[in-house]
Amino acid sequence: MSAETRKLDGTVESSDAGLRRLADPDWAWAAYQPDAERPWDLRAVGHLFRRAAFGADWSQLQEALADGPQRSVDKLLAPDADVAEFNRDEDAFEDSASTDSLRAWWLRRMIITPHPLLEKMTLFWHDHFATSDAKVKNPALMKKHVQMLRSHALDSFEPLLQEVSRDPAMLVWLDANTNRKSQPNDNLARNLMEHFSMGLGNYSEKDVREATRAFTGWAVLKSRLRYFDREHDSGPKKILGREGNLDGQDVVRIVLEQAATPRLIVRKLYRWLISETNSPSDELTNPLAVSFSEHYDTGKLVETMLRSNLFFSPVAYRQRIKSPVDFALGIAKGFEEVVPTSKLGSDLAELGQNLYNPPTVKGWEGGRRWINTATMIGRNRLASALIHETKEYGNKIDPAAVAKKHGHSRPEDAGRFVIDLLLQGDAEPKVADVFLEAGADGDDSQRVRDIAHAVAISPEFQLA
Repeated sequence: MSAETRKLDGTVESSDAGLRRLADPDWAWAAYQPDAERPWDLRAVGHLFRRAAFGADWSQLQEALADGPQRSVDKLLAPDADVAEFNRDEDAFEDSASTDSLRAWWLRRMIITPHPLLEKMTLFWHDHFATSDAKVKNPALMKKHVQMLRSHALDSFEPLLQEVSRDPAMLVWLDANTNRKSQPNDNLARNLMEHFSMGLGNYSEKDVREATRAFTGWAVLKSRLRYFDREHDSGPKKILGREGNLDGQDVVRIVLEQAATPRLIVRKLYRWLISETNSPSDELTNPLAVSFSEHYDTGKLVETMLRSNLFFSPVAYRQRIKSPVDFALGIAKGFEEVVPTSKLGSDLAELGQNLYNPPTVKGWEGGRRWINTATMIGRNRLASALIHETKEYGNKIDPAAVAKKHGHSRPEDAGRFVIDLLLQGDAEPKVADVFLEAGADGDDSQRVRDIAHAVAISPEFQLA
């Protein structure tokens, strides 16, 4: 961090006092309580919805502003709406559909869901357990894979890891679908240890070989998981200091016993929810890792982060570059429209985020990798296609109509409303004037569209 730290309200405090407080785990993970220095205002509300959801419309922002931080986080964790009824829609989706159709369906779900935090965490696990249909080539298995991620997204990490280790899509993706005693394949065991739990440096090659033996016997035949006892290596094994006739479930239990596993998940969630520019110290994250290791309660861990002083601090504020999904859905959510998601899915793939097709077993690298000359041109074009009157997206988004709905009919008033809607108070007066000048020509509707487009391609809007 720099020598000075900018607060949510735009003021600056010196780094000596500010950094000491931000590095103190007791203060960092204590629940945020608004005060004169750190008010619960439009900036804070917008920050919460950018991280724990995919943005928000004006009514949601105002409701959260009135609710305060405690109630707002409560609603994100456990919405009042009937989520179970909403989830039944997925069961009716055809297993024979293409992954392009699944991708369009998931994007639509992200826009209309009554439980956006659940979808945000499903996307987190999709990145963590990166499995791609480019190799699986089976939409039905990919559908069930993401369903499984969603079912555990805010629950315990332990059953999630157990199910992932026996998930047909995962086994095909890692060439582990025919892991036989006579021909063991170490991809599953290696990825389980390296990417899904402990991380590099916390296991040996012998641990990988022994764990591979433990996972033998499972196969995917005609899209179904099958177990063949004769293909399982039932001999004694020693994995991370534990000995016995161990099987795959034992391997998962053993890696969950290692202190490195909760540390890895906490640090990945820190990057997802808090900051991708600030690398936290072990002292800061250890209390969360210790607490997480007790029951592996992902929902509790997410709740602690979202309620924390650190979450509502300069360390977190606009310290993530929006992924293509966050960028596009922030526009759609803000302007209260369900845009055509088949077209959106392909456009987001062009920008580097192809749902159901992460690029490698490491998932999407994110961060600065989302931004380059080509992707910025692509984001500009996508924002223009969404906001302006184009056939590509059915002319669904109408910023002037949304502004009028919320009491702003005059073009300049509507323009200022759009700036607050998309940037939640983060545009200084001179910057706001630049946006308003972008809508100086054309009829009233076109002027407001031009302002909305200028805001959507601004540096501020690229940051979550």
